[in-house]
Amino acid sequence: MKKVIFGLSVAAVIYAGCKKDPSLTETPGGSTASATPYTIVYPNGFSAMPIPADNPMTVEGVALGKRLFFEPLLSGNNQMSCGTCHHQEAAFVDAGKQFSEGITGEKGTRNAMPLFNLGWAKKFFWDGGAIGLENQVLGPITNPVEMHEDLNVAVAELQAHPEYPALFRKAFGTDKVSTALIMKAIAQFERTLISGNSKFDQWQRGQVALTVEELRGYELFTNMEKGDCNHCHVVSSQFTDYELRNNGLDSIFTDEGAEKITLNPLDKGKFKTPSLRNVELTAPYMHDGRFATLEEVVDHYNTGIKHSTTLDPNLQHLAPGRLSQQDVNDLVAFMKTLTDHDFINDPRFKQ
Repeated sequence: MKKVIFGLSVAAVIYAGCKKDPSLTETPGGSTASATPYTIVYPNGFSAMPIPADNPMTVEGVALGKRLFFEPLLSGNNQMSCGTCHHQEAAFVDAGKQFSEGITGEKGTRNAMPLFNLGWAKKFFWDGGAIGLENQVLGPITNPVEMHEDLNVAVAELQAHPEYPALFRKAFGTDKVSTALIMKAIAQFERTLISGNSKFDQWQRGQVALTVEELRGYELFTNMEKGDCNHCHVVSSQFTDYELRNNGLDSIFTDEGAEKITLNPLDKGKFKTPSLRNVELTAPYMHDGRFATLEEVVDHYNTGIKHSTTLDPNLQHLAPGRLSQQDVNDLVAFMKTLTDHDFINDPRFKQ
């Protein structure tokens, strides 16, 4: 929770998602007979979202998850929530900030990731250190540079709250608050954050026209000798392949990326490919927020790629300086068609 606050992966906490922690399975976690099934309405072209069998979507679970998403009791000083660093008007990033500040004022080292269409992803955080949407919930809550909360304290505070036990009972059939159910509820809410009604989507449905610049940008985006963006940011419902890649930011790495998680030298400098949906809103860019504008991002792929042993093969053949300034402008114009104004104004996601 660019970080899904989420950008500062602590391997000991996050990668625990790959192992079964008995303490997280003691409390019943499925929906109850009284819970109301939640119906997901998918945008055109979106495949059905895979929903874990042990965490079915319910109206009550989503409502609880939303409240917990904005709940400062989940932080060590009871003043910070997930929503503190993920703002809806900016596609749920920490608007304009290179690095977010935690409860002590300390800044992290990775940019806050946007939160939308998370139900289709498998790995989370910039380094892919959490497997599954439920497991990523704990990373920012327990991270000492972010929300820095002791889970036992968080559970006790929610249990003592005058409203939360009843809300957990409505959602999960038990008024006993647990870490496992906190994870499940927040994951349910996050699965509802679906963005799929940008100008590009409307154009594909024949509802609007793209400008000459936007159309040319689209052609450059998919041209293998020009933008060649489509290999990683696949033109599809998601505009990402969700893979971990080295995109040539550095030849000497101060942040090893996925290698910190896998301990595999072949993963050095690899980070998760973010979706380009709503990219107009999510500056600054890259895992470390080094680029302030989309023009700087395109310039990097045009003239700034740094070579190393793990550089993504799709970037190795691209000729430096192949894009003119007009090409850069048109590519940016196309990427701005991916902004979903309905999503960032949807009242269902507001605090």
